[in-house]
Amino acid sequence: MVVVLAIAIPLFVSSSRKRSKTSYDGPRDANDPAPAPGAAAQTERAEQGGDVAVLEADPSGVEVVETVPAEPSLERPEPVQGRLARLRARLSKSNNVLGKGLLALLSRERIDEDVWDEIEETLLTADLGTDATDDLMLQLRARVKVEGSRTPERVREILGEELLALVGPDMDRSLATDREDGKPSVILVVGVNGVGKTTTIGKVARVLVAEDKDVLLGAADTFRAAAAEQLATWGSRVGVPTVKSDQDGADPASVAFDAVKAGVDQEVDVVLVDTAGRLQNKTNLMDELGKIKRVIEKQAPVREALLVLDATTGQNGLSQAKVFSEVVNITGIVLTKLDGTAKGGIVVAMQRQLGVPVKLIGLGEGPDDLAPFDPQAFVDALLD
Repeated sequence: MVVVLAIAIPLFVSSSRKRSKTSYDGPRDANDPAPAPGAAAQTERAEQGGDVAVLEADPSGVEVVETVPAEPSLERPEPVQGRLARLRARLSKSNNVLGKGLLALLSRERIDEDVWDEIEETLLTADLGTDATDDLMLQLRARVKVEGSRTPERVREILGEELLALVGPDMDRSLATDREDGKPSVILVVGVNGVGKTTTIGKVARVLVAEDKDVLLGAADTFRAAAAEQLATWGSRVGVPTVKSDQDGADPASVAFDAVKAGVDQEVDVVLVDTAGRLQNKTNLMDELGKIKRVIEKQAPVREALLVLDATTGQNGLSQAKVFSEVVNITGIVLTKLDGTAKGGIVVAMQRQLGVPVKLIGLGEGPDDLAPFDPQAFVDALLD
């Protein structure tokens, strides 16, 4: 006798709905439905491929085994203190002619006008700027004349004190990363094409995650191919969700609005908003940037507007900085590629021209090669 055992396999049909203009990539707070009455669930790590095997006891007594992909392991960002120590060491090893050149010149037994001319040329070559160079020259001349000391140790002390005064040790370089009035801190990141804004945002997110902040990313760069995917990849590596558009060329202000709204609804600490690179002489693009800021502020105030600059551009970056500052009220500078360049003086020039501090520096391509700017460590590294 043939016994036919019929096992009914339920057909699961996921309801489809039209996707919205923006999508959310990242952890969700959804409450999974409870198992059916009498069902027991057990989850264990599968031996092959790191998959997760989900075993459920069906009411009919038949075990149904479903294998689903394992969640990707999250990266652990390097703690801030470790990152700072490593970046200081790297900056100290960079071939920066500013500190080395000045130390060699000021350590001479006799400093005549020719030597002072060389000192001035060294400062200008390092992109310190004419105003800052004039101020530093005045101070150095006065102190060298009064003290008369030429020992390397004393020269280093004098130069270090004057450079530190120029860099501005009293400027507030902290990032606004705490919720205020029940709303997240919104950080808008801007800059010209090719300076690495998206990468910088990914690195900033890592820094904030290492500080136990809840972060959300907004991919408002809707023009560069794969910019949103690049940002989402950075976020997924540290467990940070990303709000992005489903369509190429979508309105960036709309995406920024949705991202900040999601941040408000989910009560995150910080929303980092990426923007497309734009040339400072393109009026329509700069107007669009102003629109993005205005639209964001319908949900929450923009607490930080960070301008990303490439340190190797030197004085050319000043014109960029001025225009961006007029449009979005820059609150801080992120200076990338500071290692291996003779342009260390650009830190001083930027701050004096804009009246805003350098808050973060990048010294490499690694995911943790970004750290808060420390004036004393910067000067020490120049003179090491």
